[in-house]
Amino acid sequence: MNLGTVEPLKTETILEKRRGRTSGRSGGTGGRNGSNGGGGNGRDPHSDGDDSISKPRAVDKSRVLTAFLLLAVMMTFGGLIGAYVVVATNGVAEWRPFSLPIQVWISTAIILASSFTYHTAKVAIDLENTLKARNWLIATTVLGAAFISSQLLVWMALVSRGYYMSGNPYAGFFYILTAVHALHVTGGIIALGSILLRAWQPTLESAEADHRRNLARAVGWYWHFMGGLWVVLLVLLGYWK
Repeated sequence: MNLGTVEPLKTETILEKRRGRTSGRSGGTGGRNGSNGGGGNGRDPHSDGDDSISKPRAVDKSRVLTAFLLLAVMMTFGGLIGAYVVVATNGVAEWRPFSLPIQVWISTAIILASSFTYHTAKVAIDLENTLKARNWLIATTVLGAAFISSQLLVWMALVSRGYYMSGNPYAGFFYILTAVHALHVTGGIIALGSILLRAWQPTLESAEADHRRNLARAVGWYWHFMGGLWVVLLVLLGYWK
């Protein structure tokens, strides 16, 4: 046996075995890492983020604007009604109430009817029934104009009976409260006209249809509030004297 050649062969064999073990371990580790990177967490490596996080909805500016407007209206009429109650309860000699003319009740019927027609128009807008919405919006606008005309008739009837703002605080409050209310109703008529023009023709765009619904809802808040406010003024001026 040649002893000189045995030792190098054994050394070579041991080194090859060690190399094989090392490469096997590194391959296993690489497989584990590849498994974690490719799908261990269940995420797509090309995805931009978590799909469960939804985008925030856009703020409906018409609703926010109407809410602030209604708050301002409530503050305005709250101050006027408060002043009316204070003066009415003081029992001053100049306080001379009078019976409401018949035109006031006509105004009440008109504005209540306009609330019904507007509600019907809004339902039609929600259902995207353009023709029905257009007709009922026209009817509401006409009733709003009729309400303003009836208010003019009320003031003319009071003047013909000799009731003026000066010399009678009750008459002064009547003119102020009804005139400020009529001014706000005029603003509502302008808003009705904007919806009428926007919803005059049908649309196939979902964004436009949603905008019409939001606008109709916001204006509806304002219009119905004006109708309810008129009822409050009617009770105040007719029965709190």
